[in-house]
Amino acid sequence: MNMATGEVLVLALLIGAVCGLRSMTGPALVCWGVYLGWLHVAGSHVEFTGSRIALVVFSVCAVGELIADKLPKISRRTSAGPLVVRLIAGAVCGGAFAVTASGSFAMSCMIGALGGLIGAFAGYWTRRAATQPGRLPDLLVALAEDLIAVGGGLILVSRF
Repeated sequence: MNMATGEVLVLALLIGAVCGLRSMTGPALVCWGVYLGWLHVAGSHVEFTGSRIALVVFSVCAVGELIADKLPKISRRTSAGPLVVRLIAGAVCGGAFAVTASGSFAMSCMIGALGGLIGAFAGYWTRRAATQPGRLPDLLVALAEDLIAVGGGLILVSRF
């Protein structure tokens, strides 16, 4: 599929932002997109996303992350380890979009990683502000964030 370069980069940024919100949701949705034939990554650096093993592993990790995010002792997404995972996930997902749309792989990976960075910090600060005393309960905000990440990511992946 040929798509305008700008459009591919915007989609890479957005799927990266999904990874910033929920690090495993983007990769799981990309694997499902490949499995369902929406994304085409054969012969590329992200071909592994088309394997059944990747589909199962990322799907299980995504569900686990959705559950773990509600626990009180989960580490901040903006701390070094979780942030690096979000950057890598954003890069991989952005790259999968580039391969499918015949776009720039390197640029889409970088833009996807940037989206991961933006999504992580925007999600963190939005959730922190929304759950201040007297505002919304954390569980409600976390569930809304889940819906945005999963629903938004599904819309992006099915776009192809």
